[in-house]
Amino acid sequence: MQMVCGDKLCLRFDAVFNFSLRLAPVSFPTTTHVSNFRLPSMSVKRSPKRLKYTAPRFTKEDGLVYVEADPSGSDSWKLEPVVNLLKEGAVGVIPTDTLYAIACDLRSHSAIERLRRIKNIEASKPLSILCHSFRDIDKYTAGFPRGDGQGHANLFKAVKHYLPGPYTFILMASKELPKQCIRYGTTAAKYASRKNVGVRMPDDAICQAILKEMDAPLICSSIKFLKEDEWMIDPVMIADTYGPEGLDFVVAGGVRVAEPSTVVDMTKMPPRVLRQGKGPILPWMVSEDDQKTDVEEDLIPAAI
Repeated sequence: MQMVCGDKLCLRFDAVFNFSLRLAPVSFPTTTHVSNFRLPSMSVKRSPKRLKYTAPRFTKEDGLVYVEADPSGSDSWKLEPVVNLLKEGAVGVIPTDTLYAIACDLRSHSAIERLRRIKNIEASKPLSILCHSFRDIDKYTAGFPRGDGQGHANLFKAVKHYLPGPYTFILMASKELPKQCIRYGTTAAKYASRKNVGVRMPDDAICQAILKEMDAPLICSSIKFLKEDEWMIDPVMIADTYGPEGLDFVVAGGVRVAEPSTVVDMTKMPPRVLRQGKGPILPWMVSEDDQKTDVEEDLIPAAI
């Protein structure tokens, strides 16, 4: 009798429980397991706010994906959607060891067109490539001078000690580099024979994590205010300014220092510094104070 009573109580409890669920059906994204029962766990839905990233997914608002990543690269798993977007032809902003860069896949013709349009970069202005390793540099350029036994120094040995680092090295482009990267959209004689490209290998954990997952380098350019010749170093401001211009994503890795890379022309011997920036001038580089020629000015890419 007592056992029957207990059974009735259990049946009654089940009936009440099931009835309550029928009255107010609720679906929950997660559940908590307790013994043999499956009880729903309450979760608070946060209003989606740009610049907030607290879950293993990216936030999206008004078409702009904004991902906050730790500068140390410890949460590089957050960058997976960014890599996927780049491979699909997206144009976005990523941090480097100098400034923030607007970047896209160098194999995407349409992405390069959009990058130039967003930044209002003229077709004759060269861009730089962001490389993950020396293997990328060897594939898309003629490489660094390695010496020939006739008095020309093996600069590769010197360079490899400073890369990754805050330098843009101007090198001869190889046939693997798409033409639109080095002489895009112009038939002017001044640019028809240009086959040089600026090469960057940034010493930045976030940037390197993205480049590691790409199948090719990224085409890049620096970020400045739309109407002022000053660097933009705050990712929030960059998103607010260039988001409406057509950016697909922004990877925030903290505020940067307004100091670009040092640009060195490696197509001549000895290598000549075209722009001094964050990277120190090394003994094997030549720095001249005289005014640059138009050709030399043209070599300086719209880069970081």
